Amino acid sequence: MAGETDGIKFEQRHGKTRVRVGRVWKRSDGSHSFVEWSVSVSLLSDCLPAYFNGDNSHIVATDTMKNTVYVKAKECSEQISMEDFAIGLGKDFTTFYQQVTASIIKIVEKPWERMIIDGQPHKHGFKLGSEKHTTEVIVKKSGALKVTSGIEGLALLKTTKSGFEGFIRDKYTILPETRERMLATEVTASWMFPDVSSIQLKMPNIHFLPVNLSNKENVIVQFQDDVYLPTDEPHGTIEASLSRIRSKM
Repeated sequence: MAGETDGIKFEQRHGKTRVRVGRVWKRSDGSHSFVEWSVSVSLLSDCLPAYFNGDNSHIVATDTMKNTVYVKAKECSEQISMEDFAIGLGKDFTTFYQQVTASIIKIVEKPWERMIIDGQPHKHGFKLGSEKHTTEVIVKKSGALKVTSGIEGLALLKTTKSGFEGFIRDKYTILPETRERMLATEVTASWMFPDVSSIQLKMPNIHFLPVNLSNKENVIVQFQDDVYLPTDEPHGTIEASLSRIRSKM
């Protein structure tokens, strides 16, 4: 929360991060559902006396925030999305504590997927997948919500029919043009609700460099679009965003 005193503008928030929680929901047919979340809580509150006078009477302890995450997970008797869990958790902080003006809840969900055994989904067996799902929910005292969800760590690769040519060449350019190379990236994407009002993409290059090995006597390995050295440092970055233009009418 922002405040002003003696001509000084002061902004602060405090919270608990990386609260790890796993939740199992059991059904009558013996099947289970499972999620693993890493939850971060940040509270904006009217607690200037804690900073200026050492008065902690309006401070919500971060250990209390951690415990609240586990209590609310326990109270979810039915399977719930991480967005709905974050909204409920954020509302709990803004309604229970008078001094809390807004809460920011961030969740990263590990990609546990149900195992398939002999062509059938296992009732209580899971394996770790690839991309993680994320959400950030901002809940204000007024009840206003801002929900942003996304994915991170979605690795994509194609082994042929990708090139890079026609780019600017100047005195510092040594990169050769090519019509054939490996293309790989790791996608981070986010979208804002309601009605997917905006989408943001981050797609850094994950380079696969051709391997050529030789000495003075002979060629040991000659690259023929087959053997590569994977590397991601340094790497190029590509970012883009797409937003709806709201009518002023």
